[in-house]
Amino acid sequence: MFTFPENYEQGWTLRNEIIKEGIGLHTGLQCRVIIKPTELPGYHFSISEDSNEVITLDISKVRNTPLCTTIDLNGKQIATVEHLLAALIGSGLTHVHLEIKGREIPLLDGSSIGWIEEIEKSGMINATTSPKPRPELKSPIFINKGESVIFGIPAKKLKLIGLIDFPYKAIGQQMYSIELSPDNFVKEIAPARTFGFLDQLEELKKAGLIKGGALENALVCDGDSWVNPPLRFSNEPVRHKLLDLIGDLALVGLPRAQIFVYKGSHSLHAEFAASLQKVLT
Repeated sequence: MFTFPENYEQGWTLRNEIIKEGIGLHTGLQCRVIIKPTELPGYHFSISEDSNEVITLDISKVRNTPLCTTIDLNGKQIATVEHLLAALIGSGLTHVHLEIKGREIPLLDGSSIGWIEEIEKSGMINATTSPKPRPELKSPIFINKGESVIFGIPAKKLKLIGLIDFPYKAIGQQMYSIELSPDNFVKEIAPARTFGFLDQLEELKKAGLIKGGALENALVCDGDSWVNPPLRFSNEPVRHKLLDLIGDLALVGLPRAQIFVYKGSHSLHAEFAASLQKVLT
């Protein structure tokens, strides 16, 4: 039986490559990802049309767009990378090559669990090269954007604390904390799906977003209730917000820190990741 690593201290890559296709959330178009083993530490991307050009992911590649994280690969933008990156880094994979066909990562069911299931089928093996160093905070980092706040303090292990507050009765105020490990990520965070609001759908569609959104790949809130229950956790929305944060932290690596985030967003996470990058340089 396959088991995930105990912690994030060692280097891991895939035993076998993974091929997965699906619809992109915002483009609504079919896209494909081939996830390959590599001995190069970090996450490396290539485009199927030019698979010989390999680009290493770092914070400089981020181009924020509404409601997702987009990366720029030498002029070609790939949207909604966060759920896949969360699955990779959350499960403990440190050496991965991703070949992308299309302009977006498949949404699957709106969580990371579909990627985790593929990783389980592939298996993981120890990498023969050391992983990239993890950021270690020497002093607190604090960032705010309006009401949104994220701060990190030095710690030996990674603990995440998320707090959300929505004016919808079905969600309201939720808090969740977790000491992150691969096993905890797989069980407690990976299944949490993205969510949206019925009263915002038309506005988002007019803006050219969520063309691939459906009741099969996102929870939809209608004020006092959910259009497509049941939830996988009573506090699934705040868990998904932490999933997004973990995916965005893949830009620099999981830090040894305690991180608190209130009303998180991809742009807030990116600023925090940029601050973590300075710790590494």
